[in-house]
Amino acid sequence: MEQLLLVILGVTLTPFMFLVLLIVVPGCFGLSLGLRHLYINFLLRMFELGNKISQTPTAKETHFDFGDEEENDDEVEKSDDEKTVVPNVNSANELIHKESTKHLAHGIKQRVTNGKLNWSPEEFQLSDVCYFTKKGVEAIIDDEVTKRFTAEELPSWNLLTRTSMRYQYLNIRLTLLWMAGFVFRYFLLLPVRLAVTIICMLYLLVSSAFLGYLPDSRLKQIVNKYSSLTLHRMFCRCFSAIITFHNKENRAKGGICVANHTSPIDIAILSFDNVYAFIGQLHSGFMGMVQRAMSRTGTDHIWFERSEMRDRKKVTERLREHVNDPNKLPILIFPEGTCINNTSVMQFKKGSFEVGGTIWPVAIKYNSNFGDPFWNSSKYSMVRYLLMMLTSWAIVCDVWYLPPMVRGEDEESIDFANRVKAAIAKQGGLLDLTWDGQLKRTRVKSIYKAKEQEEYSKMIKTD
Repeated sequence: MEQLLLVILGVTLTPFMFLVLLIVVPGCFGLSLGLRHLYINFLLRMFELGNKISQTPTAKETHFDFGDEEENDDEVEKSDDEKTVVPNVNSANELIHKESTKHLAHGIKQRVTNGKLNWSPEEFQLSDVCYFTKKGVEAIIDDEVTKRFTAEELPSWNLLTRTSMRYQYLNIRLTLLWMAGFVFRYFLLLPVRLAVTIICMLYLLVSSAFLGYLPDSRLKQIVNKYSSLTLHRMFCRCFSAIITFHNKENRAKGGICVANHTSPIDIAILSFDNVYAFIGQLHSGFMGMVQRAMSRTGTDHIWFERSEMRDRKKVTERLREHVNDPNKLPILIFPEGTCINNTSVMQFKKGSFEVGGTIWPVAIKYNSNFGDPFWNSSKYSMVRYLLMMLTSWAIVCDVWYLPPMVRGEDEESIDFANRVKAAIAKQGGLLDLTWDGQLKRTRVKSIYKAKEQEEYSKMIKTD
């Protein structure tokens, strides 16, 4: 009986371990065997099959739109001899059709002079009230801020219910296809990716402990560089990540590197191609363990407590010292301060733009058709979020290195931050919003309410 059990374990574990090594070993050197690209092409065929299955009388009656894969194909360059075709999916987060708030209703527009409404009590119309009531209801149902803190809605379903609020039962064939995908993701992908994740964590703990005993020297910097690249390249394989880097000549060579923020894995995505020092909020639990291990490498990472004003001052001082030292690694900062759902870029905090030095902007844009990387930290813990990432189809994204930017002589720090933000938004095809991303956790400040009230009061103000 024991021999039979050993034979069964050998038959099942041998292919499993071979598959894990097939993922880990090439990942250590940043090599690709082309398996992930074949896998992505297989997913495209599966999505196309789901699209055909959805084109049934039952599906049409429910008005469920899976999109047109053939019209939205966009080519993504992976290497000189490998190409993967992935769909270019636009955001479908619009819940209702809204008119621009910069214009008045047709009935009111005819009585506007110099931005003010000319009316008398005799000319009062009920539509004058209904229009502003309508705008208030629209803002409550579908405002442009709070929907940036929920998973991006897709125009076509990728068989992951998290990224389609309109998911519903259509027919038995599509349900069977989803069930087959569920079995594949949870009983094949998850065990393999979980094994790779455990290897990455062990590598992080061992390498950080080893680097902690090395004295500060040129040798330690070299070992830290290659161990960091190896770690993050292996970590990207945990999600079957396919990353396309553009304009590599603009990679950060010092100073401050800033990027839009969608997910904690942004760090691994960017560190796949370069080595950075990190700055961020101090965490507990799993993330805290990772931060403590990274700090032992000797790299000048900066962790702070956002609620402590004293920490903010210390961070600014340490950041200025880091930037002024030419021997330090470029420091990676996400000025938004929170994760946004891959559709827009929100307000950049001005602190990192006040210390001086060169700013190296980076734009990151994910293709959410294969998996939604957005982390809603107020809803999901880090462990649960990682589980959702490990059970997604894949992580496909583009990274653009923008030319370095410096602050003008008479330019305010906030203006410089907005200029960098606008460049990132334009390159990544993201909306450029002025709202503070911390509205995810806090109430709207009264000053913002007063500003909107003032704008509306100007419309109806009379002499």
